[in-house]
Amino acid sequence: MGKHGKSWKVPAAEALRAKPDIEVADFDASATPGFAGDKKSGNELLVERGEHLAELQERLYAAGRSGDHRSVLLVLQGMDTAGKGGIVKHVIGAVDPQGIDHTSFGVPSEEEKKHNYLWRIRNALPRGGQIGVFDRSHYEDVLVVRVHNLVPESVWEKRYDEINRFESKLVESGTTIVKVAMFVSLEEQKERLAERLDRPDKYWKYNPADIDERKRWPDYQEAYQAVLDKTSTDVAPWYVVPCDRKWFSRLAVTELLIDALERLQLGWPPADFDVEAEKKRLAKA
Repeated sequence: MGKHGKSWKVPAAEALRAKPDIEVADFDASATPGFAGDKKSGNELLVERGEHLAELQERLYAAGRSGDHRSVLLVLQGMDTAGKGGIVKHVIGAVDPQGIDHTSFGVPSEEEKKHNYLWRIRNALPRGGQIGVFDRSHYEDVLVVRVHNLVPESVWEKRYDEINRFESKLVESGTTIVKVAMFVSLEEQKERLAERLDRPDKYWKYNPADIDERKRWPDYQEAYQAVLDKTSTDVAPWYVVPCDRKWFSRLAVTELLIDALERLQLGWPPADFDVEAEKKRLAKA
């Protein structure tokens, strides 16, 4: 288990990677794939691994300041209440905000509608040394757009291949992509929506349209199935995270980011000045 954490039986990147035979309709959103611990041990491990993530992120940021063009892009895609905001707060919130490019994609603006659907995505890509975080993403254009028939099937059907080509070029340019499909059960979503209605401090999170979207659950399952089947590639695989247990989803995403950053084999940038000479100058200052 070692570096993967004392409660991981299988590394998260292996346990959560989308399998060719995955069935979205049968997915258990309360499961904890690869993890043998409980909530208490998971939360304890999250603190420990969050510190490691913060160090790795600082190395990436330092590398970027020194001219390294590499970056990481975390794509969070899921139904409302899946916990995307919680990931941003509890996982991304554990690292230095200077090294984060965070974008939340909602309904396209009038300006964005004038361009290809990938235009706004390209404008939000992380710079060298940054971790980019997409709360929703270009996948809205093969999910919401498909479910609501916003464009003809002949249009959205072509987008799977377009997205694969786009992501392949992005990886070639030095960006590591971590795509997380976040699944919450219909029952758990209902409980979370009810909580938002019971607590004045959560009214701002509630959207009446979420109840209407629940009626389209089978359509969304079919759309997500197509996304996983057609856009989980070797260079940009999907990781499927059960989100009924918030502590697990946060720990899982932390581990996925750690795995991505460790694969970059980041060291600390060497000094571009004479260290000993500067020590002498400082001593005399």
